[in-house]
Amino acid sequence: MECSLRLTTSPPTTSITDTRRSRNYKSRTLQVSAVSYREFINFAIEETKSHTVLVPSPLQEKYRSVIALDGETELQMVSFQAPKIRLLRSLSIENERMQVFDFGVFPKPEFDVPIFCANFFTAASMNIIVLDLNPLHDVTMRRDYKEKYYKSLMPLAVKYAELLPWGGKLTSESLKFFSPMVIWTKFTSSQYKHDILYSAFVDYYKAWLKLIDHAVEETDVTKIMSNREAQHRYLTWRTEKDPGHNVLKKLVGEMLAKELLREFLFHGIDELESKTFLDYFPEYCCEDGNINEKRSIIGKSFENRPWDNEGEFIGGI
Repeated sequence: MECSLRLTTSPPTTSITDTRRSRNYKSRTLQVSAVSYREFINFAIEETKSHTVLVPSPLQEKYRSVIALDGETELQMVSFQAPKIRLLRSLSIENERMQVFDFGVFPKPEFDVPIFCANFFTAASMNIIVLDLNPLHDVTMRRDYKEKYYKSLMPLAVKYAELLPWGGKLTSESLKFFSPMVIWTKFTSSQYKHDILYSAFVDYYKAWLKLIDHAVEETDVTKIMSNREAQHRYLTWRTEKDPGHNVLKKLVGEMLAKELLREFLFHGIDELESKTFLDYFPEYCCEDGNINEKRSIIGKSFENRPWDNEGEFIGGI
């Protein structure tokens, strides 16, 4: 979940004698229970199969299901691969307090197609949403890359930016991994909003599939290595700074949470390159050589959407 926020799985404190508070809490848990992201992953898998030959990833043998420390919550995982797709994977979590959907599709290094990213979190009546085609290369520095993949998609981005408004502060460090069409939003639960979110997910994923369909395999070794390093840099950032780590740690403990991050959610961090987090982001190095736990070193954040309707950056970094 690539945004500047902290997630918690703890329900609000309730009093047995406070019947009004109890009723309110029950209402909130019913709202959470009514939400399910299963249709999202079902659509994505079936739609992908209509475009390419999708086969189970070797990761599927080990990572299918994990029961949380509470003995009740189940973490469900699926993973696939295809001729142009290095890894398609999904993690979903559902219990009475929250729903989580973490879906990502990573192209093979021979293709510079963006990474498809959907991170949805629902707790009580609040939804925290990130949906994007994460750029492999910096869209502020590489205009050619932005023109290639995002120019034709900006009308779609503008449509959903109106329906799902900007969700508030986003750090400048995180922003570098987002595209001009990112949906970063928060909203209270309603069927209307969830229908819009599903529509956005479907439209964005169909758009991504068209990009990967038309992608031509790169043969230039230098460009392939550049794509490989760019994806590894992305994986390294997400593994270290993804706030979803806090949710996983509370559910399954620190050790297994780290394993799921490195070996499943951001698989490839130990295979694509050997560089470390501090190799890519030396500004996070503390005096003792450890990684600064802060998510933002620069300290700048964006309260409003920092791109215009044409995809031009207006945030003034």
